[in-house]
Amino acid sequence: MKEKRTTRDQEAVPRTLTGQKLMDMFDLLFAHFGPQDWWPAETDLEMMVGAVLTQNTNWKNVERAIENLKSKHLLTVNALCSMSIDALAQEIRPAGYYNIKARRLMNLIHFMNDQYGEDLSEFFRDETQIIREGLLSVNGVGPETADSILLYAARRPVFVIDAYTHRILKRHGMSEEYATYYELQELFMDHLPEDQELYSEFHALIVQTGKNYCKRKPLCLYCPLEKWEREF
Repeated sequence: MKEKRTTRDQEAVPRTLTGQKLMDMFDLLFAHFGPQDWWPAETDLEMMVGAVLTQNTNWKNVERAIENLKSKHLLTVNALCSMSIDALAQEIRPAGYYNIKARRLMNLIHFMNDQYGEDLSEFFRDETQIIREGLLSVNGVGPETADSILLYAARRPVFVIDAYTHRILKRHGMSEEYATYYELQELFMDHLPEDQELYSEFHALIVQTGKNYCKRKPLCLYCPLEKWEREF
């Protein structure tokens, strides 16, 4: 991010009343947690690897898996492409579901290498829709993973939806039980300004809220959203 947010940026003006409510949510979370400066990765490739590995596990486990790759100088496109799936699976074992994730990660890396070579900057110069369609064509890459890569690696204003987002919005009367990924994404992108920094910070704050408060057994009395209106 270019600079730390201390409150709502003047440029981040919501488009609608729904957008105003979402920005109220952002302000409450930001005041409680402060800036998150996501994604926690040193390179775009590391970010992309993390986006695949973080599926169905916690970030601490992902960090251990990534450290395994880093310590053996395997976190490059060429190095990963040269590995067998079995060898990769052993390195990312701490992330859980390692055999499945090794195949998914290898699919993504080979796609990148076949289409663009080792230079990821070529990939990120494409139009947003082309990048997204390419990512979604990879077996094992779904909308959340693709949009995480778009938001945090390609730095495009695409809002990422995860299970925490759905749970929080549903509990506060802003989402139906069976709302789709794209319906929830439109809720944010149709009503908030097109702002990559806002989206990345907002998503990170939602993750923190889900991990710490809006659990399956919620801690509502302690949650920073306790003051946020439950009905809309």
